[in-house]
Amino acid sequence: MSALLEVSGVSVSFDGFRAINNLSFTIGPAELRAIIGPNGAGKTTFMDIVTGKTRPDAGTVSFGEKSVSLLSLTEAEIARAGVGRKFQRPTVFEDQTVHENLIMALKAHRSPWRVLVWREAAADRDKVAALAEEVGLLDALPRKAGELSHGQKQWLEIGMLLAQEPRLLLVDEPAAGMTLAEREHTTRLLVDMARTRAVVVVEHDMDFVRRLNCKVTVLHEGAVLAEGSLDHVTKNSDVIDVYLGRG
Repeated sequence: MSALLEVSGVSVSFDGFRAINNLSFTIGPAELRAIIGPNGAGKTTFMDIVTGKTRPDAGTVSFGEKSVSLLSLTEAEIARAGVGRKFQRPTVFEDQTVHENLIMALKAHRSPWRVLVWREAAADRDKVAALAEEVGLLDALPRKAGELSHGQKQWLEIGMLLAQEPRLLLVDEPAAGMTLAEREHTTRLLVDMARTRAVVVVEHDMDFVRRLNCKVTVLHEGAVLAEGSLDHVTKNSDVIDVYLGRG
């Protein structure tokens, strides 16, 4: 199976500091991957490069069956091409209902001229209901987003990203600040999402990574230090030295 995203030989420096150092990374079209590593390992910069926020000094980033270069696209074009990103803090419209948040996400996926003449239709309501059910918020559709728990806001934002039909989803520390029950729901949600799309989870919490039960990429000083199952990488002496040993 060919890769959906292929990052090859990417490097980027900021004021002389090499944040990403000859990094190569691939993920398939229906795969769940966790990225771990110490602070400053390059995890956020990696996501910034894939989404077009940061331009690398060297290397290539290609996406999809036609290997489109993401480096030639703007942030908005990359999002339209099918790359979605969820930041650590949920950004939802607190004064709007869950239904209205999801409708706005559907609407935002349309071309500018279509948005001007857009009217909510039965098909849109069905789509919103399906998205809400997928993320576990069907019963919360009439509620204002500001009334939701922290975990529910995270799920709503994931639903808003799914409304844009991404093929690759980058998710930053989704378990932070969640209750145990919310973490379990989030685990199931991410695993289910990865059945039909690529999902990259950047996470510090080893227990949460273990629950995901997926391939793990360890970054250190902007490069891949180790890759494999969590058990495999946590037995790697280099990983123990630079990351796990910092207890």
